[in-house]
Amino acid sequence: MNLPQIRIILVDDHELVRGSWKLLLKQNSRFSVIAECKNGAEAIEEVQRQVPDIILMDINMFPINGLEATEKITQKNPSVKIIGLSINSQPVYAQKMLQAGAQGYVTKNSTLQEMTHAIIEVQNGRQYICEEVREKMTAY
Repeated sequence: MNLPQIRIILVDDHELVRGSWKLLLKQNSRFSVIAECKNGAEAIEEVQRQVPDIILMDINMFPINGLEATEKITQKNPSVKIIGLSINSQPVYAQKMLQAGAQGYVTKNSTLQEMTHAIIEVQNGRQYICEEVREKMTAY
């Protein structure tokens, strides 16, 4: 059975991070990286041009950060699912992204296998928080 492609936009202010994730995600035939953006402002504009299924959204960017961009995108395009992507593994960051409208959160320490799982879970309408952050949430 051929599953539909999942159209993804990568948003991160580091070109190397975007390029690395694009290269890794291309290994899965279900994933199609349709655009790369270097900040939240670009992401907001790009979503209007081509509506993705999933956005992998970094948090710390300028001039519009990932939290603000997530709020704006989910208000205008509620069908777009956003996964926060950050180096920060503190649960408060995951909680802030979910409050802003994201459906998932993974850290940049996550494996390709976990990222793949997160994308599919979120695409299927479920929330996903990476293992690294979940472990810290249960520690509280």
